Amino acid sequence: MCGILGISNLNTDVFAEIYDGLLMLQHRGQDASGIVTYNGEFFREKKANGLVKDVFGPAEAETLTGRVGIGHVRYPTAGSLSAAEAQPFFVNAPYGIYLVHNGNITNTAEQSAKVTGKYSRHLRTTSDSEILLNVLADKISDAIKVNGTGDAIRNVFAGVKMTMERVQGAYSVITMIAGVGLMAFRDPHGIRPLSVGKRAVAGQGDDYCFASEDVAFGINGFEKLRDVKPGEAILIDMEGQMHSYQAAEGKLTPCIFEYVYLARPDSMLDKISVYKSQTRMGMTLAKQIADSGLEIDTIIPVPDSARPVALEVANATGIRYREGLVKNRYVGRTFIMPGQAERQKSVRRKLNAIPLEFKDKNVLLIDDSIVRGNTIKKIVQMCREAGAKKVYIASASPPVKYPNVYGIDMPTKHELVADGRTVEEIRQELGADALFYQKLEDLVWAAQEGNPEIEAFDCSCFDGNYITGSVSADYLASLETTSRVSAKIKDFPDKASSDKAAVNG
Repeated sequence: MCGILGISNLNTDVFAEIYDGLLMLQHRGQDASGIVTYNGEFFREKKANGLVKDVFGPAEAETLTGRVGIGHVRYPTAGSLSAAEAQPFFVNAPYGIYLVHNGNITNTAEQSAKVTGKYSRHLRTTSDSEILLNVLADKISDAIKVNGTGDAIRNVFAGVKMTMERVQGAYSVITMIAGVGLMAFRDPHGIRPLSVGKRAVAGQGDDYCFASEDVAFGINGFEKLRDVKPGEAILIDMEGQMHSYQAAEGKLTPCIFEYVYLARPDSMLDKISVYKSQTRMGMTLAKQIADSGLEIDTIIPVPDSARPVALEVANATGIRYREGLVKNRYVGRTFIMPGQAERQKSVRRKLNAIPLEFKDKNVLLIDDSIVRGNTIKKIVQMCREAGAKKVYIASASPPVKYPNVYGIDMPTKHELVADGRTVEEIRQELGADALFYQKLEDLVWAAQEGNPEIEAFDCSCFDGNYITGSVSADYLASLETTSRVSAKIKDFPDKASSDKAAVNG
């Protein structure tokens, strides 16, 4: 779950607009930020760990000049937390290519071996994004050998086609290619989002912008043109002309977790309003609440992303809605924070209860999802300390039971509170008096209602069905041995020992 952005302007420098666009995508990653611009001759780069506002300032506005540029906000799902793994990544041949990537490659071991063996390339990081960049560079080089150097756009599109034939997993990508232009492409399943927008320049043509979410368009005056199609590559050449190429046969199966938690509610992803899908999640969840027969005095959302769901539950059930948890705006999202101990500590920094809304009341907390369970468990304790008689929980999504390998930080089962537990056992673990989960078929309906043309979604973290068909038991087991995952397992010593035995057995 990273945020990517690319802008091609006819006349003006892009740095300020990329900066503003990345601020609109900051929710997609808080660990690192990077921007690269191109002035037709030289690339200029700055990337480091930290938020966009902390990495970039007036000095960068002076030095990062050029009409074309790309940016990235990082939330690591593969590789280490080192600043060296921040994007964009670069290769100097062919042409000179910078790349930013949102998603996760699932056949990294195989592709890494080919890149370093057959093509004798050196990888500087453990990032799957660097592997993807080198595969693309290799394939464009192969196309040049066949077609010659005369038609760079043809060679680049041919390289994307061959890359899609080799790379498996989820990838929405924006590249900047020296002398060629700005190019974006999306994997054949369209798992992670990617949109293109344009802005008319009076009497001259159009500027273009690619972004993970269309909320990045409006701040710079771009209007959404459309979503990038699964398997499609779009290139904006150095004269500002758009070229489109269907590099692989595509069938749209987007990640449903984008609508639950990842995307902003004011985004439209693949013609689906994130906000409207969340209100529909509230409609279906309300039926379960109403049928439970529980005496509930107040519905309180876990801020911020659960508000649309909670409001709809309140409207449908007639139970009063209250804001009982106050959020500290200066603390990052706990789901993104690396390390279980840091996440647990940050909950108290992040939220504070209003005692008057809890004292002697039966309260229903509504959260968008329950992944690790540490945050909601702490919140239940806070509610009881504030005087609540009963604390019930409702999740807008089903139990998260399986690793998500397509770009969300759920790499091992050890982190998932629903792993190997019944709903009743989860309720006990969380310390709640009752627990409700959204039904998977209701969640799918809530999203699909916004765009009936989508036949299926990636629901792998809920049902274990990996839509790319390339996720083997061996691959899932290999995730247990990565350095970052191994560090997380230390936070779950009891579960880790039993689960690791099951994997190895």
